[in-house]
Amino acid sequence: MLTAEIIAVGSELLTPFRTDTNSLWLTERLNTVGVEVKLKTIVGDDDARLEETVRDALKRSGIVVLTGGLGPTEDDITRKITARALGRRLLLDEKVLDDIKAKFLRWGRKMPEINARQAMVMEGAEVLNNPNGSAPGMYLEHEGRVVVLLPGPPREMKPMFDNLVLPRLAERAGGVRVVRRVLRVAGLGESAVDERIAPVYTQYKNPQTTILFNNTEIELHLTAQGKTEAEAELLLDGLAGQIEERLGDSIFAFRGEKMEEVVGLRLAVGGFTLATAESCTGGLIAHRLTEVPGSSTYFMEGFVTYSNEAKTRLLGVPAELIERHGAVSAEVAEAMAVGVKQRAGTDFGLSVTGIAGPGGGTEEKPVGLVYVALADDAHIEHKRLMLPGDRYLIRWRSSQFALDLLRRRLI
Repeated sequence: MLTAEIIAVGSELLTPFRTDTNSLWLTERLNTVGVEVKLKTIVGDDDARLEETVRDALKRSGIVVLTGGLGPTEDDITRKITARALGRRLLLDEKVLDDIKAKFLRWGRKMPEINARQAMVMEGAEVLNNPNGSAPGMYLEHEGRVVVLLPGPPREMKPMFDNLVLPRLAERAGGVRVVRRVLRVAGLGESAVDERIAPVYTQYKNPQTTILFNNTEIELHLTAQGKTEAEAELLLDGLAGQIEERLGDSIFAFRGEKMEEVVGLRLAVGGFTLATAESCTGGLIAHRLTEVPGSSTYFMEGFVTYSNEAKTRLLGVPAELIERHGAVSAEVAEAMAVGVKQRAGTDFGLSVTGIAGPGGGTEEKPVGLVYVALADDAHIEHKRLMLPGDRYLIRWRSSQFALDLLRRRLI
């Protein structure tokens, strides 16, 4: 498989204020045509370090893609240093210079003399036109390797790469197509998932399986190669089907969908309506649900009842119930779910109450104790959770578990 590496150039990318998103996008695009990205590097505006990085990249990768540093200022060093690393001269391209001048005229300005630097082209390189900016890119084959220079702004880089570079790399890669699929799993830990599915995925070299854990769920990243996209998809179908047999309804998404999207679709298809009552999550469940377009068809309303008085006044939870069992209890969680369902007139009422911390916990009811409850016309149930993590994680994991409780009821 043809390999590539990406070099993002710019000292601003080494600060806390800017993120290199170009490499993520380029990796996804390269993968689709069968090019595997083996390394990503961020290099500041430092001549020696950039030259060393380019030289090293050419020793190990068939494709080297550089982004950024093609502007007209002194700290835009990508052209100069790449040419030095390759042992090639920079030559003024009069046609490129005329094109840059014409662009400035169309923008109603005269080209500053400093922009003439952008017309300096590496000897033997092909100029990549940039209709969205002044900096042209370059494409060069050097000792059996491909070197590509792209501007940093995404609105300039993306169309240039897709239109002028990607088709050539696809041909060079031999027509291999790579397809990825993300399965999401709820209610199981990473070790438990691996124990169940390892006998399946370890039998395959193609597709490949990677297991990742994030804050609330397990992600299974499946990657298949094929001569065509359809062939790769067929390989993924086979592996995904066997994994589903092992994990059952713990898999809630087969194409990377978020939990709130999956729950929303099931509510919409079933014609069901939902209302929520939240204490420790502070409206996070309602926020996640309403992030999904079309959620107004199934999500009716949400209550944030943070105080005990609000639970009684808005949801009808008896004050004596709270006094007897405490606001963080199974009894209060169920009363909240029933109360919000009745007041909203919905098919389902979903509630959560807990201690997100960092304070407020006791020996009997420590930080991380959460109760989630679900009520419909036929059934009321609750789940007791002890969730690890800080305040953010406890709140987020509570919302995820609540949505998953509803999902499992809907299936």
